[in-house]
Amino acid sequence: MNNATTKGKKPVVVYGASGYTGRLVCEYLREYGIPFIAAGRSKDKLDAAMKANVPGIETADFEVEEVAHTTEALTALFRGASVVINTVGPFAKFGPEVVQACLNTGCHYTDTTGEQDWLITLDEEYGPRFAAKGLLLSPGLAQMYTTGEIAAQLALETPGLDTLDIAVFWGGSPTIASTQTILVNAATSKAFYLDQNQYKEWQPDAGLYQLAIPGQHEVALALPWGGTSHPVWFKRDPRVATVKVLGGVFNKPLMLGVPKIVEAALEATKDMNAEDRYNALAQTAAGVMNVMPPRENPRINKSVDSVHASGPLGRAHCVIFGNCNYKQTGLLNAFAASWLLQQPPKRVGFASGCQAFGHHELLGALRSFGLVQPPILTVQH
Repeated sequence: MNNATTKGKKPVVVYGASGYTGRLVCEYLREYGIPFIAAGRSKDKLDAAMKANVPGIETADFEVEEVAHTTEALTALFRGASVVINTVGPFAKFGPEVVQACLNTGCHYTDTTGEQDWLITLDEEYGPRFAAKGLLLSPGLAQMYTTGEIAAQLALETPGLDTLDIAVFWGGSPTIASTQTILVNAATSKAFYLDQNQYKEWQPDAGLYQLAIPGQHEVALALPWGGTSHPVWFKRDPRVATVKVLGGVFNKPLMLGVPKIVEAALEATKDMNAEDRYNALAQTAAGVMNVMPPRENPRINKSVDSVHASGPLGRAHCVIFGNCNYKQTGLLNAFAASWLLQQPPKRVGFASGCQAFGHHELLGALRSFGLVQPPILTVQH
């Protein structure tokens, strides 16, 4: 189907729709009644994913489009749409063409990235260009970042707090794409926290951190997890000066294995050029996870986002218990699309989910679909 026939008909493009997260985005777009184009590099994979993995797809208003991963081809596909939801990672490698195509066609952009270096690139290089066109550039719209940001924003409703100590945990296995992103990003990019409004590098060989997680007696193991999105989002927030984030999975053997896998991969690829190194790291990631995880089970796939906010004379703690972190990600992006098709975002250019749509609004969406409990907020003055 050529673009001339789709122009103006389907306002949302899901790029990478055949992947685990892309399918969930499509599922929630269907629930919101939003027409969409399911796009990717293989029409056969897209057709199979829509038919077999998106419940109720027969009632959705959608089309499948195969597209080459070039700025030119993506520009042709996006023309006539309003919102592009990008799930194709690693984003630092595959994202620039998508972002440029959005600029070319006047589309708002969201993605599900966990790559801090990609966020910094978007903030510094693309944010002003999107803002100049009145467009939203909102990367990292995902449970691992946005649900924790909601908790942080709730804590920051108490004035006088300037330091955020964030922990993000979830149950279950990462997807194929997440595993690849984790490994490639950990091996090739620095991880930063925010210290008095300046990026500071996490010690790369510090190993695992031990954290006390709300709701359990056992100490959990955590990593800086690439630095996460939060230090980048809050760098321009006048209330906040310092942000540190640690994250992990509840599966302790898996957490114990991650630093060893990364260390071995780094050593094995240290003398390779960038392209060979990427290919070798991707192959290592496939050895860790090369099958699509099962559909999430809320009894197994739990999430915990805990934020301690502090200032010279005040403290607040907010924790949000939830389930099905990938479903949360799918819903957050569908909600964003629904918003953007009806009214402008609260902020244009580079912005987090909460900055673009409001933390109470995003929390309301997650609550309405039964994915998170009411936040538990404790304030000490």
